Amino acid sequence: MKKLLQINPVIRINTSTGRIMQEIGELAIQNGWESYVAYSMERDGIKPCSSRLLPIGSFMSTAWHGIETRIWDRHGLASDSATRDFIRRIDEIQPNIIHIHNIHGYFLNYKILFEYLSKCNIPVVWTVHDCWLYTGHCYYYSYVGCDKWQTVCHDCPQKKEFPASFMMDRSRKNYEDKKAAFTSVPYDKMIFVPVSEWIGGEMRKSFLKDYRFRVIHNGINTEVFNVNDDTDVRMKYNLQAKHVFLGVASIWSREKGLDDFVKMAEMLNDDEVIVLVGLKEKEKKSLPDGIIGISRTENVRQLAELYSAADVFLNPTWQDNYPTVNMEAIACGTPVVTYRTGGSVEAVTDVTGRIVECGDVEGMIKAAREIKQKGKDHYTKDCREFAERNFRKEDRYMDYIRLYDELTFNS
Repeated sequence: MKKLLQINPVIRINTSTGRIMQEIGELAIQNGWESYVAYSMERDGIKPCSSRLLPIGSFMSTAWHGIETRIWDRHGLASDSATRDFIRRIDEIQPNIIHIHNIHGYFLNYKILFEYLSKCNIPVVWTVHDCWLYTGHCYYYSYVGCDKWQTVCHDCPQKKEFPASFMMDRSRKNYEDKKAAFTSVPYDKMIFVPVSEWIGGEMRKSFLKDYRFRVIHNGINTEVFNVNDDTDVRMKYNLQAKHVFLGVASIWSREKGLDDFVKMAEMLNDDEVIVLVGLKEKEKKSLPDGIIGISRTENVRQLAELYSAADVFLNPTWQDNYPTVNMEAIACGTPVVTYRTGGSVEAVTDVTGRIVECGDVEGMIKAAREIKQKGKDHYTKDCREFAERNFRKEDRYMDYIRLYDELTFNS
């Protein structure tokens, strides 16, 4: 039986990468593979999971990794013993495929890990969920317009952003260390899987440009995220007589467009309302008139009902890879208006929404009203059909199983 080992700091299904890793593992098991998942024990704990669990590290190793990150900007360069212990487990398991999702997360030393991966002769699949692996510090750079990563990082403008360093700026040395480590794996033994065409294009400008790439978009549960009856959710939030412009994020920030929604609130007509999901209590208290804040939905079904209740889904994100929220809205029959940034545009077509330039809040409201004027019914059928063709998680994860089979065919 072939063995799959996936790596990610968390396996919680309320995180996108944790859910993706778990569901790929489940599909691999259904297709005759033995599945293992490695994760940060301190950051996640033991959770129900179909795959066999490989917890990495401890409270002390995670805490020290945090200290090295915050003071010396050495994220990914601590956890030496935890990483060596993990490598011993890999040797015991002898997986046929090692599938990396994220290795930033205070639990692994990438130098030690890649010294092993460069010699072990095991094919490596690396799904690229953000930009951290080819920059000297940050995991996104679009908002600040930085392109130093194309040559060599230095004097990082986002030193205090995740993974934050409050003292040293080690971005040049981090860049050099990552380049040496990640390019040490033979070209025929590692393939990168960007989850958007955008990040694939960015990586082709990076020090990883000589490796193989295969874009596989993320998928969602299109049975749950479907066109739902919105009566109950409209009554719950008193939306019966309103045209609803919806925004959803797990964490709100300037980069996610929270400030832009505040600006849009000033432009609303009396029959329009903005509903934002995922806000902290402090953020809810500072909202202006015209915005209804929801901390979180009680369950995924209620979130799907909110998507269905919205006339338009607004996503004024300034930097993103391939936003799950866009897919979820479209699957619920709701067109999307988004900024022209990163991979956020890749699910938006003439029949699923509109694209406006970054920062054009007036343009976003104008596009939303154009959709509202045509009527949501004009878009719902096309949105749903687009989702069924492109977003089914079963189809997207099967792309990975086919890739695994290709990489192990001759082994």
